[in-house]
Amino acid sequence: MTQLTVSVKGPWNDCHHVLKSGEKTSGFHLLQPHNTNCLLQAWCDQSRAQGGWIVIQRRQDGSVNFFRTWDQYKQGFGNLDGKYWLGLDHLYWLTSQDTYKLRVAIEDWQGRQVFAEYDSFQVEPDSDWYRLRLGSYQGNAGDSLSWHNNKAFTTLDRDKDAYSGNCAHYQKGGWWYHMCAHSNLNGVWYRGGHYRSRYQDGVYWAEFKVAMMIKPA
Repeated sequence: MTQLTVSVKGPWNDCHHVLKSGEKTSGFHLLQPHNTNCLLQAWCDQSRAQGGWIVIQRRQDGSVNFFRTWDQYKQGFGNLDGKYWLGLDHLYWLTSQDTYKLRVAIEDWQGRQVFAEYDSFQVEPDSDWYRLRLGSYQGNAGDSLSWHNNKAFTTLDRDKDAYSGNCAHYQKGGWWYHMCAHSNLNGVWYRGGHYRSRYQDGVYWAEFKVAMMIKPA
């Protein structure tokens, strides 16, 4: 079981900065991206892949609704000690201060763990609809995100995808939709991974538990 800690130190630029300071236990930390007045609480994962990861999204069950508005995805929502989305503004500020890589940690309903890692990850500002910039893939989960590279973010009330309808409406989440998705990590949580919806609106890379995290490349 992961030990829960809440740091009273900081603020730090990111979780890699926390790790370099000697804080090697996963937990909450106060972050302030370089050259900003932005302060945010984030969960630092120091146990996976040499540590230093800011957890920007986590899904473990269906207790938090991810079918949200633009403003909610912009600001972030959920519970940092459980299921949450860190916020698009925070992702922009964090990924503007350095070159970051993205790790998507995935676990299926049988407990099998796989990952997808991208050697660069950047989110553009609100003025560019938080467009996704993604580097090269490696891992054993399969590449289900590169298809979304260079796409703007879409929510139920802000349609920026290439589809004639609104992908967020059909897939019940907010994401960098294209026409519509090869991955939908903010979709509906269906227990056991089984659903009969007309549309592919569940959480999928496949039906997995998932966490998205970033650290300097």
